[in-house]
Amino acid sequence: MAKAAPASVKKEIEELREKLRYHEYRYYVLDDPEISDAAYDRMMNRLKELETAHPELVTPDSLTVRVGGAPREGFSTVRHARPMLSLDNAFSFDALREWDRRVREGSGQEKIEYIAEHKFDGLSISLQFEDGVLARGVTRGDGATGEDVTPNVKTIRSIPLRADTAVLKKVKLPADFEVRGEVMMTKKAFEALNREQERIGGKIFVNARNSAAGAVRVLDPSITAARRLDFFAYYLLVDGKVRFAKHSESLQALKQLRFRASDDWKLCAGIEAVIAYCEDWDAKREKLAYEIDGVVIKVNSVAIQNELGYTAKAPRWATAFKYPARQETTVVNDIIVQVGRTGTLTPVAVLEPVQVGGVTVSRSTLHNMDEIERLGLQIGDTVLIERAGEVIPHVLKVVKEGKNRKPFRMPRHCPECGSTIHHVEGEVAYRCVNAACPAKRKESILHFAGRHAMNIDGLRDKIVDQLVDKGLVKDVADLYALKESEVAGLERMAEKSAQNLLEEIEASKKNSLARLIYALGIQFVGERTAQLLAEHFSSLEELAAGKEEELEEVPEVGPKVAASIVEFFSEPANCQLIKKLRKAGVHPTAEKRVVKSQKLAGKSFVFTGSLANRSREEAGELVIQHGGKVSSSVSKKTSYVVVGTDPGSKYEKAKELGVTILTEAEFEKLLGLK
Repeated sequence: MAKAAPASVKKEIEELREKLRYHEYRYYVLDDPEISDAAYDRMMNRLKELETAHPELVTPDSLTVRVGGAPREGFSTVRHARPMLSLDNAFSFDALREWDRRVREGSGQEKIEYIAEHKFDGLSISLQFEDGVLARGVTRGDGATGEDVTPNVKTIRSIPLRADTAVLKKVKLPADFEVRGEVMMTKKAFEALNREQERIGGKIFVNARNSAAGAVRVLDPSITAARRLDFFAYYLLVDGKVRFAKHSESLQALKQLRFRASDDWKLCAGIEAVIAYCEDWDAKREKLAYEIDGVVIKVNSVAIQNELGYTAKAPRWATAFKYPARQETTVVNDIIVQVGRTGTLTPVAVLEPVQVGGVTVSRSTLHNMDEIERLGLQIGDTVLIERAGEVIPHVLKVVKEGKNRKPFRMPRHCPECGSTIHHVEGEVAYRCVNAACPAKRKESILHFAGRHAMNIDGLRDKIVDQLVDKGLVKDVADLYALKESEVAGLERMAEKSAQNLLEEIEASKKNSLARLIYALGIQFVGERTAQLLAEHFSSLEELAAGKEEELEEVPEVGPKVAASIVEFFSEPANCQLIKKLRKAGVHPTAEKRVVKSQKLAGKSFVFTGSLANRSREEAGELVIQHGGKVSSSVSKKTSYVVVGTDPGSKYEKAKELGVTILTEAEFEKLLGLK
């Protein structure tokens, strides 16, 4: 029989869970964190360690479920206590006034008090709580039954896994209740997802709603966890019934229960106030962090809601006002090709100009040849396009094939420099490999100057075009040799503007090594990888000299990334660029960690399984402080593999290769901690 966990451990686990719940609420719901990410990670890692050591103390509401568990074979279906009906739509203010007339006639009221709320563009979900703990997450499905996606919704950080007992008592709710709302993805998260998909040559998502809905309905919860989804609550039920006299009281109770609910709902005295709200938010919705496609209007009085009842498909007491569509049809007049900083060719549809959401659209990216083939698109076809927020328009589908349609073929030669295009069978990308290609130069300079790279804000497209076309800048190092007279001589560039730009370029020399590594535009090296490389190597020269095996010792750097880095620095032109940058005064060094000793110098460590006394990250930091290195993979060059409880495949690989295996106690003894 397993030994019961000490009372002190139980107490620590409960305290950690309560602290983590509070800080998740501050970060994911209020957008107002009180602690650093590192401090949060330390608490989470400690909770994981304690739960691993004492699995009998793991509960359904523990925050460790956020990371996502093992994939499932399928979804079971669950019947809703109260049908999740859709809403009738109103596409004009006259239609809203007609709906209001029917509501007033049906209720016998002269004037109705309404609640106007944002109509979120996401996936409707029912969250069912039992004894105050999230028991099930169910999709709307057909309205009567939905799919049980509980492990997936538990990974969404803005969904509380447990309701505070004191708050339930305060708002007069039992411990068994249901919350309905919308799972969605913010504009920022959606754009980041597609940037990453494009970087790895993956599928490009058409809109945030589709990517959010798809992420909720995947069988692997870890995919859901990686999508950075959000949840907005808008409905509260007990045994299928509303417990409050007014819908506004439900919205207030949801906020008290620490659910994320919109702060922008409004109590409206009559339909004209509702129409004013719709007009107001139509003008402001571009500035929201998420997409809304209309306004939901509900009768505030629950008694009047019950009196009005339902049709077979929708409640009579609610409707949705839909904003004008941001989808339009137009003709693809041509498909041209743009060359990016890595030489990747991107096909772009040249469209018959059309108004979409108040903006004239004449071009739309087609991403790659695979996307063109998936759409079955040819020049001359009529297509449906969508513009979401500030995102570049996407072609959704072909709606009509053109009479004289013409297939598109990727060019054999670069449209900018005429060099032969390279395409590896099985890969998505077609590339120009000419280092002197002017289009590649321009895109490389823009990337180098980007906000997350060297942050030279004044270096925009038209300035870069002139600098390259006039032969003033052949590579990014030439930026640091620019003279004021040369910059001031550019079109639309006054003397003061030239001074400001040169000051920004000079100031960029003080940027971190991580920023410089990212700015170089090495294929597969994003911001995160650049940061990890900067922590491992002390300078750009040291990184350039790194071999693939050494690069693979850097956490999260696999063979593909390592090979790309080695290939980049093996190019003579890139080696020359590094020398030019150094000569120009751009040679940042990494921030050095405090090194306590060199007792582990020349030794490399890999950690696997859960450690009892510290997290693996903390153990790795100890290795670095004593002169050693930490790797994420096991090879013949690995000195030690430190094994905790439930070790993974790295343990087996270590045994297979004959690498020395240490327990946590032996590791501590090696460091002189015991």
